Amino acid sequence: MILKIALLFSIFSLSMYGSDFFQANYSFKNVSINYLDWSQRTKEKTTQKEFFYLELEAGAGFDWGDIYMFTDIENPTKSYNNTSPNNLRFTFKPVVDIKLYKNLALHIQDYNLKSKDFYVSNLVTGISYNIKTDFGLTIKPFLGSHYQSSTYYSGFNGYMFGWILLYNFELAQQKFLLSGWHECTFKRDTEDGYDDNEGRQGALALWWNFSKSFTLGTQYRYASYELGSHEYQDAIIYSVKYNF
Repeated sequence: MILKIALLFSIFSLSMYGSDFFQANYSFKNVSINYLDWSQRTKEKTTQKEFFYLELEAGAGFDWGDIYMFTDIENPTKSYNNTSPNNLRFTFKPVVDIKLYKNLALHIQDYNLKSKDFYVSNLVTGISYNIKTDFGLTIKPFLGSHYQSSTYYSGFNGYMFGWILLYNFELAQQKFLLSGWHECTFKRDTEDGYDDNEGRQGALALWWNFSKSFTLGTQYRYASYELGSHEYQDAIIYSVKYNF
C-alpha cells in the first residue's frame, strides 16, 4: 500500500513538468570491476569471503528530482548453484528523489539481492533533504519506513535513517571525490533473525578521476547487525571504473 501511494504521488508530481521531464541537468554512467577484501577478523567470525564483482552504475538530475541505480554481478566466474559465499549473486538498487518543496523530496529506494538460496528486497519510502554548500560538499539525509521481503522474513520491519555524502575537490591539479553512505535501520522486528532491533552499515570512499574515462577508488565498507550476521564486519573495496 505504501509503495502504491508513493508511485501514484510520483506520477502526479512528474506530470506537472510536461516536456521538460526528460531534460537532464546532469548525468553519469560507468562500468567497473571491484574486489571486496573482508578483514581477517570478519572472515574468522562470519562466513564472509572476499570476492570480485562487476557493476553498472548510472544517475541523473532533473528539475523534478534525481534518479540513481546500480546493478552488480557478484562472483561472476562462479556457478549460480554453488554454496554461499562461493556462489554467483545478483544485486540491484534503484533510488528516486522527487522534489516536494525546495530541497525536500519524496525518497524511494529498494535494495535487491538474488541468489539460488536467498533473496531479499529492502524497500524504503520516506523523505530526503538535499544540502549543498558553496565549497563542493553535498549531504542528503533521508528517513523512511522499511518494508522487507526475503526468504526468511517478510513484512514491515521498522524504519531507516541514513545519508549520502559527496565532496569534490582538487589536489595537485588532480580531481578527487570523497563519497560516503550510511544506513541505520531501527525498531526492527526481532523475528527477522537479529536479537538487536538496530542495524548499521555503510561505506566511505575516495575516488581519483585521473582521466575523463577512468577512475580509481578505494572504499572502507562496514556493517553491524546486518548482512546476515550479528558481528561487526569491515572490508576494503578496490575499484576501477570506466566512465562513458
